[in-house]
Amino acid sequence: MATLFHNLQPAPPDAILGLMEAFLKDSRAGKINLSVGVYQDARGTTPTLECVREAERRLLEADAAKSYLPITGLAEYDAGVQELLFGEEHEIVIAGRASTAQTPGGTAAVRAAADTLWKLRPTTKVYISQPTWPNHPSIFAAAGLKVEVYPYFDADKNGLALAAMLAAMEHMPPGSAVLLHGGCHNPTGVDPTPDEWRKIAVVLRERNLLPLIDFAYQGFAEGIREDARGISILCGPGQEAIICSSFSKNFGLYSERVGALTLVAEDRAAAETAMSHAKTCIRANYSNPPAHGARIVAAILADPQLRGQWEEEVAGMRRRINGMRKLFVETMKACGSTRDWSFIERQRGMFSFSGLNPVQVDRLRSEFAIYVVGNGRINVAGMTEGNIMPLCRAIAAVTQ
Repeated sequence: MATLFHNLQPAPPDAILGLMEAFLKDSRAGKINLSVGVYQDARGTTPTLECVREAERRLLEADAAKSYLPITGLAEYDAGVQELLFGEEHEIVIAGRASTAQTPGGTAAVRAAADTLWKLRPTTKVYISQPTWPNHPSIFAAAGLKVEVYPYFDADKNGLALAAMLAAMEHMPPGSAVLLHGGCHNPTGVDPTPDEWRKIAVVLRERNLLPLIDFAYQGFAEGIREDARGISILCGPGQEAIICSSFSKNFGLYSERVGALTLVAEDRAAAETAMSHAKTCIRANYSNPPAHGARIVAAILADPQLRGQWEEEVAGMRRRINGMRKLFVETMKACGSTRDWSFIERQRGMFSFSGLNPVQVDRLRSEFAIYVVGNGRINVAGMTEGNIMPLCRAIAAVTQ
C-alpha cells in the first residue's frame, strides 16, 4: 500500500514558536522568555485592554448573529483600518483609491498579498530586508514567488544602512515588490526617519517598484498617527501599494487574529478591480474571516470614548516599553558591562537587535534559562523590573 506519512523525519521547529514550546517545557525557576512577540505588562502577563473588555460587553448585549462574513469582512472594520492608516482627510480615502479586506491576523494579510501578487504577476520578485521577520521568506516562497534580500541594518552603527538600501533598490528590476516594515522594524527596532522615508519613496517611484508594507505595531513607536507617516509618504498621489495590517499587539487581540489587507491603486476603479482578484485568492484560502475580533476593533474605533481610552492604553504600553529600554541600558552599566548599549534606547517598538551572537544566545538559554531568538532579537516587552537584574547579569556574563 502506498504511504505518505510512513518514515517521515520531523520538520524543524519554527524559529520563534519552537522557542516558546521549549520555554514552556523548561522547569527551571526564574526562567525568562524574550523570544515570542507578545506584549507583557510589568507583572509579566499579557493584559486584556480595558477598552476591549468594554467593547466585548457591549457586543455581548447586542447579541450579533454568528453568520458568515463577506470575503472582505466587516465593512465598518475595513473603513476603520483605512482611517488608521491614512487619516480621514487623506487623498487616498477621499478619492476611494484603496480597498481593504479583513484577514485572520497580519500573517494571513501577508499571505493574501503574496497570493495576489502571484496571481497578477507570477514572475514578481519580492525583496525583503536583511534581516526581517523569519516568517516573511516562508510565506512568499510558499506562494510561489522568488524572494531576494536587500541590506537594511548597519551592525557597526546599530542603525539603518540607508545608502546600501537605496543602492540595492536602484538595481531591482522594475515591477518588483519591496517589503518594508511600516514602523517598529522586526527584528531590529530601527526605522527610517521621515526624510529617509522620502528618499526611499523617490527611488521606489523612479524604479517603478511596488511598496509592500507590513504594519504590525502602529502606536508602539511614537503614536498612532505619527507611526503612519512612512505609509503616507510612500503612498503619494497615483502610487500603488499593498499594506498588511495587524492589530494583535496594539489591541492585545493575539488569539482573535485581527488583520487587514489594503490595496492602494491609481483610482477607485483600479482598487476595486485589484480587490476582486485578491478576493479569489482569499476564497481559495480561508474563504472569509472570523468576526469577533474585528467587531471589537470596529466598536472601539467608532466610539469616541472607547477610541480615546484605546489610544491612552496604547500610549501606556509604549511608555512601559521605552522605560524598560532605558532601565536595561542603566542596569547593564550597573552590572559592569563595558559595551555601549545606548542603541537599545534609540531603537523603537517591542523588539531590539541586541548584537548577541548565536553562541551567546545558546549560553543564555542553557546556563541561565533565558530565551532569545538565535539572531539576537530580544522582546523588550518581556523585561520587567523584577527580571531586569538577573537578565542583565546573565547578558554581561556571556558578553565579557
